Amino acid sequence: NETAAKAAAQTLELPLERVRGGQLPVDKKSLVESLQKGGSQVIMVGDGLNDAPALAQADIGVAIGAGAQLACDAADVVLCRSSLVDLLAFRELCLATRVTIFRNFGWAFVFNLVGLPLAAGCGYPWGISISPMLAGGAMACSSLMVVSSSLLLQRFRPSVKGGENEDKAKEKSASGLQEPLLAGGQEEP
Repeated sequence: NETAAKAAAQTLELPLERVRGGQLPVDKKSLVESLQKGGSQVIMVGDGLNDAPALAQADIGVAIGAGAQLACDAADVVLCRSSLVDLLAFRELCLATRVTIFRNFGWAFVFNLVGLPLAAGCGYPWGISISPMLAGGAMACSSLMVVSSSLLLQRFRPSVKGGENEDKAKEKSASGLQEPLLAGGQEEP
């Protein structure tokens, strides 16, 4: 409802004009569409049946795990717990995954930049060549390095957790917002 949305905004020190409360499902979906038409990428977070249309419309829909099954089905991501602090941990995981992808592209690019020309015999006029068996071994090593690099994501631990880091989470969530927020809602009649 509107009161809860404004209370949450004050707690997070957000401008009230960026917060919407008491929205019908069609209103939420319309707001997401208008933000997308304005060139924004939209992440919608919701937990109820009334959030499902906006979750499906958003570029990334995030459902709170304890919410309605339809919201979980419409979302791209489901947070296991009912804590919005997990949204910040999800963001950190996304950034860590992106770094891993770029690191893997780097490894593969270097191996291919050096290995393929040598395996094709481009260095032969200067007396530099490698056997096909060695080139195949290098490609296997490249694949092994990419897989090993990706497995490092298993060691990921978010820096933002509930409890003692709650204030840090509030600061991070408030600092990156540029568009209206949706909070609360009501079922369509």
